[in-house]
This record gives sequence, structure tokens and C-alpha cells, in this order.
Amino acid sequence: RSVFIMNYIPYGSHSVDYKDLKNILKIKKKNIYTNGYFLTEFEKRTKKYLGSRYSIAVNSGTSAIHLAFKAINLKKGDNIIMPAVNFVAAYSTAKLCGANIFFADIDYKTGQMSPKNILECKKKNKIKKVKAFITMYLAGSPEFINDFYLLKKKLKCYFLEDACHAFGSSYKIKNKIYKLGSCKHADISTFSFHPVKTITTGEGGLITTNNLKFFNKIKEQRSHGIIRNLPKHWKYKINETSLNYRLSEINCILGISQLKKINSFLKKRFLLSKIYRKNFYSIKNLIEPIYTENSSLSAWHLYIVFINFNKLKINKDKFIQRLKNDKIIVQQHYIPLYKVLNMKGKMHKSFPNSERYFKNALSLPLFNDLSFEKQKYVINKIKKILDYAKIKKRTKK
Repeated sequence: RSVFIMNYIPYGSHSVDYKDLKNILKIKKKNIYTNGYFLTEFEKRTKKYLGSRYSIAVNSGTSAIHLAFKAINLKKGDNIIMPAVNFVAAYSTAKLCGANIFFADIDYKTGQMSPKNILECKKKNKIKKVKAFITMYLAGSPEFINDFYLLKKKLKCYFLEDACHAFGSSYKIKNKIYKLGSCKHADISTFSFHPVKTITTGEGGLITTNNLKFFNKIKEQRSHGIIRNLPKHWKYKINETSLNYRLSEINCILGISQLKKINSFLKKRFLLSKIYRKNFYSIKNLIEPIYTENSSLSAWHLYIVFINFNKLKINKDKFIQRLKNDKIIVQQHYIPLYKVLNMKGKMHKSFPNSERYFKNALSLPLFNDLSFEKQKYVINKIKKILDYAKIKKRTKK
């Protein structure tokens, strides 16, 4: 949960203040609650911030991924590759499209699928033609983008970015920095504005692309697939049925207000991540952060650490419970999808890095309103548990 309950410190939370709430009241002046001025303004501002040609706001990150799949006409019989360690949204929406879904193992250091993993998946499953692959930038750090871009051209397929963790992130190629979502190297990027993300619209999502055909289809599909014959507003037709993916004006106003604070949010998250890294450095044999190639370019949606439970007299579940007893909520991002979906067979043997990741990875509290005092409390409690568990194992010997 992203909310404070009985003084618990959550792994993530929103940062909505009085100014945000005051801005929401501006809707009374326009008196339009959907498909109005603030939607257009939010899309305009996100497009400018990210540097993409087109930006389409929708009602969730899941909706964004689904519409991205519909834009590339992902359909029955098409093959798509995605990481085994991921939230279920990309899988569920690809399933709704009728596609053949293949999981790729991950690179253990980053927790993300790499181009090498995609090629291994393709070979192992004897996939002749890949329609698309979709990445997921775990914790907010975009990895392997240039290699993904080269692989996309080699396989002649679509490269989609599940950037739901990474709004505000950047990446570097040949000493040039690009904003993630600019779609300079990917076909489509998707974002989430859920309350635990870098900025929030309450619930909401965003799709960016530089492809006019994709933009027109996504915009059409966002509202039931309805095409109106302006100026005769009472006339309309539907070329392809769809659902309601619209983001309300209230959500858009909040998004505009939050976007103004994005740089301060990113700065605070980066500073918190540096403090964690500094404090755990002396015990890096027991706990170390997930690898990020350019940590200063990450949005730091999550602070994920690997805990060496093999050296401790405690397992992950007990570790989480001990922290919960101290009113600290940590989380696991994520349980491998083949486990969540209860897939049959010895799947763990096919995904050794995903298994190892799942055994050791945990997300620690990281959000804009986390005070340095509370972070220090979290750090001290973690160190105390690790020290106790280490001593217990040594005593047994």
C-alpha cells in the first residue's frame, strides 16, 4: 500500500500538497470534466518535457500499454517477448490481444531483460518472427537502449518501452543524453502516474510516439473508437471497437501541477538513493543496490537492494516481517510472472537469473516526502536485523 497506516513507513507514496489541491479547483472555471482544456494542456506539457512528437494521456499505465499494442496491431498469432520479472500489465494486455507471449530471463545485475536475453528466448522457443518486444525499466533506470534499438532493426520488429517506473529518467548514447519517452530509439513509450510513481495524476498514464499513424490510432481508440464528423457533432462512426481509456480533467490538472515539481522530486529521490548507498557500503557483502549504469539519470522510482540471504540466519519472508514489526513496509518488485500465473513445468530452470533475483531482491522505502530522519530509522533497523541474523548464523557454527 502506498498510504501511511498507523505511522507505517511505506515503500512508496505520493507527494500531493495544498498547491496541487488548490489547482484542481480551477476546473470550476472551465466546467468541463472530460476531453477539455486541461487534457490538451497536460499532453502539450508532457510532450515538451519529454521531447516527443506526440503525447496521449490515458486513465492508467495499463491502458497505455494496451493502446500501444493496439497501435502496432498486435493480434492472434503474433509473437511478443517480455521480461519474466515484471508487473502483470504487459502480459494481461498482450493476452487480450491474442498474441503468443514469451518470457525472457533477465540480466541479474540490473533486474532487467537485456537484448541477449531476447535472443536467447527467441532461440530457445524457436521463434521465427518476432512482432515486438517490450522492455521494462525496473526501478526507473533505462538500460541497454542502444542495443535494443540495434536489435529492433536486426529483427525488423517493434521496440516498445514499458517506462511506467521511469517518468523523468534519461539515458546516454555516445555521450548524448536523451529524455526517456522522446522515442528517439523506441517506437512507443508508456508511462504510469499511479500514486507511488514520480508524479501522480491519482490514476493515469501516458503514451508517447513520433509515429503519426500510431498517434492517430491511439487517439481514436482512447474513446471507444468513436470518430466524430465535425462540425456535425451528432454524427459519428466506429472503424474498430475499443473501450474507454480517457483521463478526466481533474486528473489532468493534478498532472500539470505535479509536472511543475518534477525536477525537485527527482533531486530528492536521487539524494535518498545516495544516502542508502553510502550507509550500506560497509556491509556490501550482505546488502548491495541494484546496478544502474548512470544512476544520476534514473528517476529512482524504487530503491532495490540485493540481500545475501545465503549468509544470513533469516529468509526473505522473515526479514520483511521483522521490518513490518518495526513499522517499515518493504516490497518485492516483482514475483516472476511464471510464478504468479502458476505456469506448469519446471519453469525455474528456464529462468535462473529471475529465480536468483526473486530470492534476494527487495524494494526499500523511497519517495519524495520521506524525511531524512525516517530514512535513517529505516537504515538502522535494516542494519540491526542483518547484524543479528549474521551473528546467529556464526554462533551456530
